Amino acid sequence: MPNTILFHRTGLARPQVGAEAAAALLKEHYGLEGHIKELGSQQDRNFRVDTALGRFVLKICRQDYSMAELDAQNAAMRHLAQQPDAPSAPQPVAALNGEEILTVTLGEESYHARLLTYIDGEPLSRRRYLAPDSVRAVGAFCARIALALADFSHPGLERDLQWDLRRAGPVTLHLLASVGEQKRRDDVAKAMIVTMRHINPLIENLRLQPVHHDLTGDNIMGVSDAAGRLVPDAVIDFGDLVNGWLVGDLAVTCAALLHQADGDVFAVLPAIRAFHDLYPLTDAEVRALWPLVVARAAVLVASGEQQLSIDPDNDYVAGNLEHEREIFTLATSIPFSVMEAAIMTALGKDLPDEQPVLGRLLPGIDPLTVNLTDLSTLSPDLIEDDWADAQIDWKLLAKAAADTGVAATRYGECRLSYTRLLSPRMPATFALHVDACLPAGTEAVVPFDCVLKRTSQHFILMAPDLALHIHGLECQLEDGTELQSGAPLGKIAGAEGSVGGLRLQLCRDQDLVPPLFARPDHAHAWRRICLSPSALFGIDLDAPSVRNDRLLASRKRHFASPQKHYYQQPPQIERGYREHLFDMAGRAYLDMVNNVATVGHGHPRLAHAAWRQWSRLNTNSRFHYGAVAEFSERLADLAPEGLDTVFLVNSGSEAVDLAIRLAWAATGKRNIVSLKEAYHGWTVASDAVSTSIADNPRALETRPAWVRPVTAPNSFRGTYRGDASASAYAAEVEKTLAEIDASGEGLAGFIAESLFGNAGGIVLPPGYLDAVYGMIRERGGLCIADEVQVGYGRLGHHFWAFEQQGVVPDIITLAKGMGNGQPLGAVITSKAIADALEQEGYFFSSSGGSPVSSVIGMTVLDIMRDEQLQTNARDVGDFLREKLEDLAAVHPLVGAVHGMGLYLGLELVRDRETLEPATEETAAICERLLDLGVIMQPTGDHLNVLKIKPPLCLTYESASFFASMLDKVLSEGW
Repeated sequence: MPNTILFHRTGLARPQVGAEAAAALLKEHYGLEGHIKELGSQQDRNFRVDTALGRFVLKICRQDYSMAELDAQNAAMRHLAQQPDAPSAPQPVAALNGEEILTVTLGEESYHARLLTYIDGEPLSRRRYLAPDSVRAVGAFCARIALALADFSHPGLERDLQWDLRRAGPVTLHLLASVGEQKRRDDVAKAMIVTMRHINPLIENLRLQPVHHDLTGDNIMGVSDAAGRLVPDAVIDFGDLVNGWLVGDLAVTCAALLHQADGDVFAVLPAIRAFHDLYPLTDAEVRALWPLVVARAAVLVASGEQQLSIDPDNDYVAGNLEHEREIFTLATSIPFSVMEAAIMTALGKDLPDEQPVLGRLLPGIDPLTVNLTDLSTLSPDLIEDDWADAQIDWKLLAKAAADTGVAATRYGECRLSYTRLLSPRMPATFALHVDACLPAGTEAVVPFDCVLKRTSQHFILMAPDLALHIHGLECQLEDGTELQSGAPLGKIAGAEGSVGGLRLQLCRDQDLVPPLFARPDHAHAWRRICLSPSALFGIDLDAPSVRNDRLLASRKRHFASPQKHYYQQPPQIERGYREHLFDMAGRAYLDMVNNVATVGHGHPRLAHAAWRQWSRLNTNSRFHYGAVAEFSERLADLAPEGLDTVFLVNSGSEAVDLAIRLAWAATGKRNIVSLKEAYHGWTVASDAVSTSIADNPRALETRPAWVRPVTAPNSFRGTYRGDASASAYAAEVEKTLAEIDASGEGLAGFIAESLFGNAGGIVLPPGYLDAVYGMIRERGGLCIADEVQVGYGRLGHHFWAFEQQGVVPDIITLAKGMGNGQPLGAVITSKAIADALEQEGYFFSSSGGSPVSSVIGMTVLDIMRDEQLQTNARDVGDFLREKLEDLAAVHPLVGAVHGMGLYLGLELVRDRETLEPATEETAAICERLLDLGVIMQPTGDHLNVLKIKPPLCLTYESASFFASMLDKVLSEGW
């Protein structure tokens, strides 16, 4: 018999009450006056009221909802206030007559009215994305509310409510007529039929208790944590309070979280785990959870469509409908069996692991003759960028079959060939099937008792709880044929003497047409459903498992801890190409920080040059060979006139160390003036002149006496601001020089990056180096330009960064990208300065200037010239800077865009007036960018600047992707 009250309530529009009537009601019954603003609601009228006594919420609903139901909601809010661990909630406010629930006549109708205290905070729904920590906090928050309500009772909890998931089936079917689009109506109907088939057998084992039943982003109020992420703090809107299924309460929350999951269904798992940790779910509840999520999504869509049809001016409903459709699409995008496996795994529950007994499918094939192809990130058969060839899997499979006539791919392998460049989502690379090449005509037999089912493109062997999908086999048997294990099945398709292709996939879920690939981060669930077909071949076809956690643990045990790694949970990067990096899961990342790889990763020309020279000779530079002389000459030709002598070393640190020694030797003095906020290296001397507290928190208090740090010419947040600050900063240098003069110790030199690299790509104020260099040289000191990070074509507009300051140094240090990853550094100076070092003896670097290093250095220069990478750095860098400036115009967190060419810095601040650094936000943004496929790291003394220094081959497309992903993070949250 239809539930007339329930169905009647689904058709109720909001009360016809405006702000003016609400103001009159407040004054008459509560003695309150103030500013009134209407809040959104599906079937009520809610008004925020700002009065001299505080802020309140006036709720007006139809009399179709009983006084007992409303009193239950008020009582629940009071109950929560008395629980020690329960979140805060609004509290009822009595009217002048002492009553908490009024019956009032407004116009021609009577309504119920209540006044509640107002809860401050930001609704979680305001953020388009919630990080895993926030999602986890939501799950724990919901559990705390459920636990607090577990011992609550009230007669008004037994009610007919369209949102009660126990009524989801009939409510949805009743509302389907309001869904205008035929396909959406069919999708909702089919989803509810499948959902009820899963839920009905579990109903008797689902626990009942009072539940809020609307713990969504609209009703959970959040506060920002240190990183600017929202975490739940309070709960509002008890309008759906009911005595219902406990797991249904969690399902409502999970459905809401899908709107903030960025397309990843598994993103809700941290919430489920956190709920379970506080309020453990039973096995029946775990199995019912995802069907109930789908049920909630179906009710949302159907109810929203129906409500809009009867209340077309309801902006709240209209605004929510599109994301409710999105929730439904996402909730139904994954089979119940897979999501159940994912939830069980997340909760640490044991899953059945019985492997089906399978016979050999191809008994005529000797398992020992099966060659396995390697299609992983580490595959030696994938050369340069041929992983991008759409046919590469079959080409390599055929190549592997050339020896024995039989080859197969590996189940569970993350194939690099399925990577996706510039993708914000992890691609599906994890193979849930096996492909094989073998002689056409090879006989196949039935591997287990089954029934054959034909489809348009392949056939399936069906057994209880098991289905084998087969492509590439000629089979004459009719649809529905019952087959016994060992019976003839067919033969590999193809002409006699040719090679045929076979694809096999095992699946436990007979209702599922399984995908061929899964996302690697979802594979733990999918491989429970799609089993390995190894037994069909009689050989282990499973790819070795990738255990990044074990590798990371080994690194931490044996790799000295001061040698840090990027990210808390770093991906295992094993391959690169141009500006892209690839991890073991086949995930591609855009590398926006690797200024070591000047010409890009995996450059074939560079690899060939290195291999060729290694195959001939590699030794030290005391031997005489052509490469060292030629490379030195080419470096000297790149420098300004007069700087014609080159030292070759292994790194930038060694180059800076040597430059300081040269200054000491040439001047006979020791004092070196350096800039604060600077980083120059890790050797004793280069570390001594490094003053960045981000790299060494004790940098300024541990400098040796010969290091004289001066105020950093940071024209954005320094002591003096703007382009006109050069003279003021130069005056600070002059004060330090006067102190050195007074000491009588003399001056050896001055060292500075020509553009403030480690501080965030900050361009020095115009004229600064010219003024400082003049003062240094007046005292007989030498000027050292540290170009390790910022020079060598990276600025685009200039080859050397000091050129944009219009100066010529006495000593240039360089390294980083000059070897594209090969240990290679250099010092360029005048012959007179270089000869001064000989007074202290010979200089020698075992690997500096070796044949291989020299050849690689020259090849890098050749590639830079031939591929016009400096020009690219200028053009793409200017393009990217404009994109970043556009972001600064719309996102208050962006304080400034620094830098030039492809050495840029995006400084993030909490306040553009005080310039309070957004340190925690910057770290969180970098983590979120990693999720979106971008490698990015913070820099600067406050670690609040994104350091943007990608390979110089960065394309416009890649630059646009980076800007787009950054915009996405700043817009949606991190």
